[in-house]
Amino acid sequence: MFLAKVHVSLKPTVNDPQGLTIAHALGRLDFDSVDSVRAGKYFEVKIDSTDQSAAEADVKSMCEKLLANPVIETFTYELESI
Repeated sequence: MFLAKVHVSLKPTVNDPQGLTIAHALGRLDFDSVDSVRAGKYFEVKIDSTDQSAAEADVKSMCEKLLANPVIETFTYELESI
């Protein structure tokens, strides 16, 4: 069994209104050192497989087909045996 930890974020060229809102709110809370914020998504997916290569292929396919929008988002993942 494997645990995939998937991080999805907007591409640097895509506007991030949620990140801007968070950054402004942090400034109003006196966190003056915050320069910018980029918001994203995090997923944990358990994969019932004994083959690491197959599990990695599955995670990549999941990201490309559903978890991330390849037009505006990028993704990274870590796969660990559990």
